[in-house]
Amino acid sequence: REQAQLKASLVEEDTEEWQKASDFAGLERVGGVDLSYAKGDDTNACASLVVLSYPALEVLYADCRMVAVNAPYVAGFLAFREVPFLVEAVQRLQQEEPKLKPQVLLVDGNGLLHPRGFGVACHLGVLTDLPCIGVAKNLLYVDGLVRDELHREQIRSLQKGGDSFPLTGSSGRVLGMVLRGHDKSCRPLYVSVGHRVCLETATRLVSSCCRSRIPEPIRQVQGR
Repeated sequence: REQAQLKASLVEEDTEEWQKASDFAGLERVGGVDLSYAKGDDTNACASLVVLSYPALEVLYADCRMVAVNAPYVAGFLAFREVPFLVEAVQRLQQEEPKLKPQVLLVDGNGLLHPRGFGVACHLGVLTDLPCIGVAKNLLYVDGLVRDELHREQIRSLQKGGDSFPLTGSSGRVLGMVLRGHDKSCRPLYVSVGHRVCLETATRLVSSCCRSRIPEPIRQVQGR
């Protein structure tokens, strides 16, 4: 019920002026967030937030806090377990360094590419009211999507960094984009809308943040 109520506030289009520019003119700060667990321990985690300059992608701010995760894991409802800690990280940043508030967040996880069309990137976006983009490393099998031979062949057709193709579910709806992040990596990324950004803009921005397979805001936040 709460997920459905939050989803009613979801915005799937561009809302910012910088999103309309081909070079993202006006975009100066890109954030990355992640909750990572110690190996073999699903109750103690590190909630991390980094803010990078754009387009230089240099670290301006980093916050990593150990947290105790008490909510149980329920498939499709991961956000209720993890997002509160990420919201707290964003709130700390706004209190301590308001001038470094990110203009967009890249989230290690899915957005609309989710069984109920409301993954962790959507949840975080609605709660913080920040533009958010879901960036996953593996395909979530929803709406008939499968990693079959056709899917693998499409991945092989991505010749260079920035190449992409849409993920269309059995319903006919485009749920995300498969993106080759970098020339030197043939393993794709799965990009989906989180909040206040359209899929085309989300894909272009993620691509522009890739110095390797993983976009720099997420690579930096996971390296903390």
